[in-house]
Amino acid sequence: MNIGDLVTAHYKSGKYIGTITGIRPGIYTVKISSVLRHPAQGDLHNPNEADVPFFHERKALAHYEQANIPESAVHSYEGAPLEYNESLIAAVHKLETRLKDRENAFSARSLEALQSVKKEYELMYKVSFK
Repeated sequence: MNIGDLVTAHYKSGKYIGTITGIRPGIYTVKISSVLRHPAQGDLHNPNEADVPFFHERKALAHYEQANIPESAVHSYEGAPLEYNESLIAAVHKLETRLKDRENAFSARSLEALQSVKKEYELMYKVSFK
C-alpha cells in the first residue's frame, strides 16, 4: 500500500474508511473519512461484563483524525468513502440495535454509555440521532 491509498482500518473495536498519510515499519497512519463500525462500549479486557471497575465510553475516531494502525488491520478499499456524519449516525444506530436486541446487563450498561457519547457527537458534529 502507498500514501494516498483509500483503506479500511480496524482500530480499538471500531472500523473506519480512511486514507494512508504515513508509513512506518508495520504501521500505517490513516486519516479517517468514515465510520463503518462504532467502537464497543465497556471494558475490552472483560468483554460482555457489566460489573467491572471502569466501564469505558468509547467515541469513534473523529473526522480527519489520524491514527497509527498496525499493518495487519489495514486493507484496501474500493469505492468512495461515505460522508462522515451520515456514516457515524448509521454506525451508532447499528450498534444500538444490536445492543437492544440482547437485553442483558452488559447491553443495558453499553446503551447508557452510548447515550453519553451521542450527546457529545451532537455537540461536536451538529448531528441529530432519531
